[in-house]
Amino acid sequence: MVSTTPEPHQDDLDRSRSAPPGGAARVEAHGIDHIPDAERRGRPRDLFAVWAAANVNYLSLLIGGALVLTGLSLWQAFAVIVAGNLFWLLTGFLAISGPAAGAPSEVITRAVYGVRGNRVNNAVTGWLISVCYFALNLAAAASAAFALVQKTGLPLNTGVQAAVVVVVAALTLAISVYGHGLIVRLYLPITLALTAVFAVVAVCVIDHADLGQAPAAPLTGTDLWATVLAGVTLIASGPLSYTTSADFSRYLPRTASAKAIVGWTALGAFLPSVAVCSLGALAATAVDMTDPQTALAAILPGWFEPVFLLALVLGTIAINALTAYSAGLALQAVGLRVRRTVSVLADGTVSVALTLYALLVSDFLDTVSDVLQLTVVLLGPAMTVYATDIALRRNRYDAAALSDERPGSPYWYRAGVNPAGALALAAGAGASALCVNTLYTGPVAEALGGIDLALPAGVVVTAVVYAALMRKRVGRATG
Repeated sequence: MVSTTPEPHQDDLDRSRSAPPGGAARVEAHGIDHIPDAERRGRPRDLFAVWAAANVNYLSLLIGGALVLTGLSLWQAFAVIVAGNLFWLLTGFLAISGPAAGAPSEVITRAVYGVRGNRVNNAVTGWLISVCYFALNLAAAASAAFALVQKTGLPLNTGVQAAVVVVVAALTLAISVYGHGLIVRLYLPITLALTAVFAVVAVCVIDHADLGQAPAAPLTGTDLWATVLAGVTLIASGPLSYTTSADFSRYLPRTASAKAIVGWTALGAFLPSVAVCSLGALAATAVDMTDPQTALAAILPGWFEPVFLLALVLGTIAINALTAYSAGLALQAVGLRVRRTVSVLADGTVSVALTLYALLVSDFLDTVSDVLQLTVVLLGPAMTVYATDIALRRNRYDAAALSDERPGSPYWYRAGVNPAGALALAAGAGASALCVNTLYTGPVAEALGGIDLALPAGVVVTAVVYAALMRKRVGRATG
């Protein structure tokens, strides 16, 4: 068998055998290689804090406020928030493949796209999009950190701004480099701390909120449906961006309950996302959420504002640490023969460079943000084809075969590409692109008066095409 990552040094092997598996105090030795049964540990409920910490964040607050700003009533916004966050069930479903294969998502998807096809998949949906998200989140964290610096009286010049970005990124990458063990250990206290801070914010917001808020000119008919579906898609873009949930479940024993893995993953992300998004919607009835950081400061106690800003930074560090961790695995899966720690640092370096360039030189992040609005066109089909593959195979994956990249290996397919996966993804993305109404209006959306059906169209077409092309092949392999 041929691995895409070099064999660990002997001292790494010795540490892995003598230390408790996945200890938080040591750097994770594994990259995209298979996790032996002897090193599996933990319980599905450990996944709750991992996903909760990453979803008690500023972005969710912004999105919730944006829904009310688009013209939805408060209760319509609540309904959209719940509907969009139900897509976390798909994230949870993908996570069950981790313990089954003992591998991260970046390797498991070789079964979907083939060895060579999966390298392209990881380069785009795994690495490029992750790095862009990292840069956007880092910029958001930097904004809150800049406000903290100003409160100390220090001049916020270019040098200070650059230093702040580097420090926040360094803290994030430290978590990602240490890896899975530290993430599992650290994210429970982070979840508790962030929950406490946002609970105080919630008390202040609810005290000022207008529970009966309704727009002066309520949306009706096509305009209402267009806004509702756009909101659901916006909310769903969060869970859809995590096609890598097996990265954080692969250390669980292969006997771990699939239902528990789905439940704890989905619940860990769903509950805080719904709560914080709803808090943003409530805040929009009381303050101007076009500038939430300044507006919320007006209704928070003066002593609490620095705590709130610090929580915004901490929440972004938590979500970006997961992003950088998976991006590092994606870079290995593309074929870069370096250790996971090196690939994570490479991702962080690129992201920091993009963030500094954007904050200090140009409006690059605005361009990236606009492009990422279209990612649902690709990420919806990408998550669907992965989920369909799990369902067709009944979550049965051959770990040895997934690690074998030689021509003629079980997942080599034709010239290293699985035509079924490539065609299903292309068909789903094509259908989604025809229905989108974001940076441009597709012909289907235009015919429907602006109603954006990109998400359901991409999901349905992808699932139907992949199931039709792969059912017999998978049946023979698993029967």
